Amino acid sequence: HLAGVANVGGSWKNALKTLEVNVVGTDNLLRAIRKKSPDSRILIPGSALIYQRSSNAMSESHPIGPVNPYGISKLAQEMLARRFSDDGLSVLFTRSFTHLGPRQDLSYAASSFAYQIAEIEAGKTEPVIHVGNLDARRDLLDVRDTVQAYRDLMVSGIPGKPYNVCSGQAHEIKEIVSTLLKLSSIPISVQRDATRLRPSDHSCLLGNRERISSELGWSPRIPLKTTLFDILEYWRKEIKTAENPSI
Repeated sequence: HLAGVANVGGSWKNALKTLEVNVVGTDNLLRAIRKKSPDSRILIPGSALIYQRSSNAMSESHPIGPVNPYGISKLAQEMLARRFSDDGLSVLFTRSFTHLGPRQDLSYAASSFAYQIAEIEAGKTEPVIHVGNLDARRDLLDVRDTVQAYRDLMVSGIPGKPYNVCSGQAHEIKEIVSTLLKLSSIPISVQRDATRLRPSDHSCLLGNRERISSELGWSPRIPLKTTLFDILEYWRKEIKTAENPSI
């Protein structure tokens, strides 16, 4: 079940919609499955943003305490899905940390940075990228590794049991910017933009992946630099194609 509102920063402006889509939408889906296909295995990808703030690696037993509307909606989604699990549906839960990759929406940091760089390289804008808080630390995982974790869980995961999906390593956002700038073909400067800051945020979001690795044998395989290179290449090709539709 991958449908839903996933923009964390935007949830502050659209709290009601975020709750309606992520909670009511999940309720509608699970009711339909219970009626039409009750023997199905269902994966509900949740979020690490249901956890309380911490500078340490968080396991599945870490205290709950979301700090933004998106996190609240994902906690409510998990609690709702758990009720269906208790009633007999085979529901699997993840608490996924930050994942990124090509084609990700521009509301996400890495995709936004890469898009800005690709636009600059194409001569469409001045050589300055605009950023928010670069001091935050995030557990970053390539979306292709995330999808493999979901596939493994659908095959071998235990219903009703939460699983962190994460790399187990935290990177400062400034590291993403630095890596992308090194991949750029021209010099680019960085400018802080107050409009990109969130009202409340985790200074660190780091996961413990011991459960999913020990039970399923899953581990991340794609290095962060590869992920960032692929994101930048995606936007380079998109901008080039927009300029020359025949390509």
